[in-house]
This record gives sequence, C-alpha cells and structure tokens, in this order.
Amino acid sequence: MSRYVSYRDFDWLLIIFVLMICAIGVFEIQSATVHTKFAGAHIKQLYWIVGGLIGMFLVSLLNYQALLEQVHWMYIGAIASLMSVMIFGQKYLGARRWIKMPGGQHFQPSEWVKLILILAVAKYFADMHHRDLSWSDFIKAGAIVGIPMLMVLAQPDLGTALTYMPIALMGLFLGGVRLKQALIVLLIAGSVMPLAWHKLKPYQKDRLISFMEPEADKQGSGYQVIQSKIAVGSGGIWGGTGTQTHLSYLPVPQTDFIFAAFSEEHGFVGALGVLLLYFIVLMRLTQNAQTAPDRAGTFVVMGVVAVLSFHILVNVGMVVGFMPVTGIPLPLMSYGGSSVLFMFLALGMVMNVRMRRFVN
Repeated sequence: MSRYVSYRDFDWLLIIFVLMICAIGVFEIQSATVHTKFAGAHIKQLYWIVGGLIGMFLVSLLNYQALLEQVHWMYIGAIASLMSVMIFGQKYLGARRWIKMPGGQHFQPSEWVKLILILAVAKYFADMHHRDLSWSDFIKAGAIVGIPMLMVLAQPDLGTALTYMPIALMGLFLGGVRLKQALIVLLIAGSVMPLAWHKLKPYQKDRLISFMEPEADKQGSGYQVIQSKIAVGSGGIWGGTGTQTHLSYLPVPQTDFIFAAFSEEHGFVGALGVLLLYFIVLMRLTQNAQTAPDRAGTFVVMGVVAVLSFHILVNVGMVVGFMPVTGIPLPLMSYGGSSVLFMFLALGMVMNVRMRRFVN
C-alpha cells in the first residue's frame, strides 16, 4: 500500500506550526540556561528535534494498518522495556525511570510506551465494529492501559503514568461510552481514591496538595509553584528581563517550567501566542482525524490529540498554580530527548494516517 502514497499528502502546514513551537522552545532553553551548568542544552535539543524529524518521516512510510495487526507484539515489547527499567534502570533522586545508553545518554521507555498504547487502544476499539460498549470492554481497555500505568507508577513516575489515562478515556469516548456507564465508573474511581492516595509517596502527596496553598510551605513543596507564579506575573503584558529565571529562583526552567520562563521574558502576549500555536496544531490534528480512511485511523490520531492536550493542560495549569506539580513536560518546548522523540514519532503516525486518505 505504501507505494501509492505520496509526500504531497503530507500535512506540511502542521509541521510548520510544530517547528515554530520547537524553535521557540530552543531559544527559551538557551536563554534559561545561558549562565547555568545546563548551558548548551539547546544544542542537544536541536539534535533531538532533527532526530525526531527523521523518525517522523520514517514512521510515516510504514502502513499503520499493518502496524495495528502487529501491535500485540509491540505491546509485549513495551511491557518488557518497562520491566527492564525496574531491573537495569538508572536510579536518580529516588526514582528508577531511565536506561543508560551508549554515549552517556539516557532513554526513558515510559515515553515511547504512550505511542504503543495509542495503537493498542485504537486496534481494540476499531475491532469492535461500532457495537455497544460492554462492561468487559471497559475492563479490557482498562487493563491495556492500566498494566503499564501501574508499572510506571512503581518507578515511581506519577506524571508520566497520568499521561496514559487520556488515551483510554479518548478510546472509551469515541467507542461510544454511555452516560450511565461513565457515571458508574466515576463513582468507582471516587471510591478507590482514598486507597490510591495512601499508596502515593510522601513527596507525591505534597506535590498534589501544595498547589492549593503553596504559602503553607514556602521553602518546601510550595516553592516551585510560588516562584512560577511570580515569574509569570512579572512578565506583564510584553515581558521583562527574566529576573526569576536568570537568578535561578525558578527551578529547572528549561524543563517542566519552561512556560513560566517564557512568560516572564515575553509577557502575556508571548504566552498567548504560544497557546495559539498549540491550538492550531490541535485543530490540524483533529481535522486529520476527521479525514482518516478508517475507524482505526481516527482512533490513532485522536489518541495523539488526547495525549498532547493533556500535556498542555496540565503543564500550563501547573505553571499558573491551577494544577499540581506532576513533572509533565510541555510538548515540543521542554528540554528532553524522550519527550521530543515521542512527539515526533506520534506525528509520524498522524502523517501515516493522513497520507493514506485516498488509498483504496
């Protein structure tokens, strides 16, 4: 089937907006790290973006329908990779999330597992052929996403584990979940929340509640939220000199809090401009889902939309104090190879679907 597709059907406009966001991220990483031990991180980010683009074009050449037929093997590989992290992973700050690669680089399998889950959920619901969702469908879909989610929680990595949830929720929504079923699931989820709360690490609990009253522990769990809100507020309408960022009051401004650093330097207008770019990207992705050649393609693209939307919502909400600090990066802008590569591979799957719109 791939011999009938053409790069003329590539969504070049989408890639232009994606690269605009990446460029903004690279410049902000350079600005935020210029006088720190992370100076030069923007060069590594450029390498990852180039690598991501190459990966995106390679993935777009594959037939996503053939990939879906082999997704069970990919899923097994995903579980195996998460198990390898538990056994061989590098421990850093009490968490075991990375595998050390040749050359000193670190690979985070939990990021690429998201792409496998998008394909697995798409395959599962596409095979249902529009029949009504049963409770066994809920359980099976929950198990597909829940098993790797629990494994990532054990690392522990609450932030990445949470990003798996929108994949399942989008699948259930598009799969035709009924209101009664949704309400029952919400009630069950609410009843197990106290148990889940007791299973969290103390620092995870502090992060989840500190955003509501950060002043209660200004030098501890509330420090990041306070400094982030100060940075965003000091940017005003048009931006400023970036005092919070450049004097190192704002923690890790090149990763989780890059939006706060950018808002401080470019103000409300700059922040609104970035959010507009993200909105355009999400709308282009949704348009591609609407023109997908089959049900599976729609599920694949909307799975990407779900993950991207969740990342943006939680990260920006975290920066302005409306969401807890969970370590979820801002896609395409935050420094980090695993996150960048996942996003471009996911876009490659979107292009894969789009390029086969007119293939019979």
